[in-house]
Amino acid sequence: MASIRRTLSPSNERHYQNGNQYSVQSPSHKLIINGKSSPLLYSRKNYISRKKLFYRCLIFFVLGFVLGMAPFGGFDDARSHDFSFEIKAPVVNVNEEMKAVVIPRVDNVVVNSVKLPGLEDEVKGKFDYVPRKLLIVVTPTYNRALQAYYLNRLSGALKLVKSPLLWIVVEMNVASAETADILRKTGVMYRHLVCSKNMTDIKDRGVHQRNVALEHIAHHRLDGIVYFADDDNIYSLELFESIRSINRFGTWPVAMLAQSKSKAILEGPVCNGSQVIGWHTNEKSKQLRRFHVDMSGFAFNSTILWDPKKWHRPTSDPIRQLDNVKEGFQETTFIEQIVEDESQMEAVPPGCSRVLNWHLHLEARGLIYPRGWLLQKNLDAVFFST
Repeated sequence: MASIRRTLSPSNERHYQNGNQYSVQSPSHKLIINGKSSPLLYSRKNYISRKKLFYRCLIFFVLGFVLGMAPFGGFDDARSHDFSFEIKAPVVNVNEEMKAVVIPRVDNVVVNSVKLPGLEDEVKGKFDYVPRKLLIVVTPTYNRALQAYYLNRLSGALKLVKSPLLWIVVEMNVASAETADILRKTGVMYRHLVCSKNMTDIKDRGVHQRNVALEHIAHHRLDGIVYFADDDNIYSLELFESIRSINRFGTWPVAMLAQSKSKAILEGPVCNGSQVIGWHTNEKSKQLRRFHVDMSGFAFNSTILWDPKKWHRPTSDPIRQLDNVKEGFQETTFIEQIVEDESQMEAVPPGCSRVLNWHLHLEARGLIYPRGWLLQKNLDAVFFST
């Protein structure tokens, strides 16, 4: 009996014994034979599932990034926020916090303040700072045998004075290397100036040197107490601390040696407390000079030089020492430009009962000034036989 074989088409339907119907729609479905699948079918499914997974992950990543960067509160708030990593401490209202604290009441208990011995005074001394006035010490100098000795002695005293202090040293014609070397080693704040005056026209060298310092103070408007301290005088530390309290003009007595060096002379004010009521002087000049003061026996406020309105000066002419007066009258003619009479003067110290500096006139004569402070030849050795 002849058999007829018919080829199934993709559109035909096949019935299974369990009654289910399965429609073959693609060539991949044909690869299912006897319950077994082909590797081609799994590779295509895996590709589709990985592609969907990639797109889903990409969508969630973009969505999470946008949500993470977008601030809560709108775009205006985002522009106003400062994205910094600074950690700020929370603001605590002490008054509100203390309201919530309940302090139990204890009767018949007295708590005294606790003080540590010495600590309060130490803290007060460190933080109770009162600014001190600037001391402006003016010293004219020149090259001579004992110049190094005088400058080093004066600098040693100035170094012990409490700051602030400015030492103005004035030389004639040129700033010598020897003086500059001494000033650099003193440890004192200084300014080295030069008076460029013609030596043939100078009557008193110190007058022009001090005027150079006065011009410097007025030009730079230095605010402090000006004191003319010659390098050959002797000064006590108490003097420099006392003149800080001067308001306008202060004066004190100076001990001096007479020209014959046979006796001491006291020149300066006679005081009643803080008031000046008279003068110590010698017989020759008591009828001529208005104020009997040594050049190192007074100090004054530097603002008088550059602020005449503050002190109600009748004129704004510069205050300078005069070279066209007789010897010994430079002091009184200079002081007359600063004060009118003794009522505008202050006694230093009160009562003028102490001598704080000395003018001894011990200048050596006939000694050779060693250039550069160096000895060109060795000293001869002298041997004594016994």
